[in-house]
Amino acid sequence: MEDDEIHIAPGAFDGMTSRLVEQAGFELVYASGGAISRSCGFPDIGLLSLSEVLTRISHMVEVTGIPIVADADTGFGNSVNVARAIREFEKTGVVAVHIEDQEFPKRCGHLAGKNLIDEREMQTKIQVAKESSINPDFSIIARTDAIAVEGFDRALERAVLYEEAGADIIFVEAPETEEQMEEIGKVITQPKLINMFHGGKTPLVEIGKLKEWGYKLVIIPSDLQRVAIKACQDALEVIRKNGDSGSIAKSMASFSEREEIVRTTDYLEIDNR
Repeated sequence: MEDDEIHIAPGAFDGMTSRLVEQAGFELVYASGGAISRSCGFPDIGLLSLSEVLTRISHMVEVTGIPIVADADTGFGNSVNVARAIREFEKTGVVAVHIEDQEFPKRCGHLAGKNLIDEREMQTKIQVAKESSINPDFSIIARTDAIAVEGFDRALERAVLYEEAGADIIFVEAPETEEQMEEIGKVITQPKLINMFHGGKTPLVEIGKLKEWGYKLVIIPSDLQRVAIKACQDALEVIRKNGDSGSIAKSMASFSEREEIVRTTDYLEIDNR
């Protein structure tokens, strides 16, 4: 956050996708709460427990050598829950988490029907999160979902209050125009995070322009998962018709490529030694 660059964090949801993000040359991984939930077969409406999310994120941290920014939803409850959640996330080795001002359980930021907690309660959550963190380099990202509930002006007001409460990074979810994105950049002085993916409410904006507006982090939460879903559906259709996957061999990673991603040789060398 101290350099002059803008950083992209593709969304991963397990150890393998984290490894792929790293191998593709990115500097950061985003542990997407929505993608993790969907990978378990559940929608992104707060159905996974803290321990379930932490188990998955622990795997991601263990096999990945670059920093991971994690989605902590609402902190899994009130301020008391936030205190414990922050300590537990920090133990996994992630470098930052974002907590949001939705009521618990939450909804995906681009779904309708969200409800917000009082802004003063969210300020307390941010303060508790900061107090609960041990590592001085661990970052607390404050997210507001107020645009869809209270309107853009109120979202900006909430963002300023969360900045004043001590959040290290501000995340205004789902701005709907470039003008709104630019205005957020003007009003918020802290480093800013933007959630930008194809098909969402937020327009796709060139990275250089986002940098000019003061954004430091771009998360792309679900695109890897959506690509994987389509690829799996296509492969299953071929297998159902043909009984094997030979006709799509060029679309698949080879046996050796797959084993290289998960470092099979490294583990076997330890076993042989």
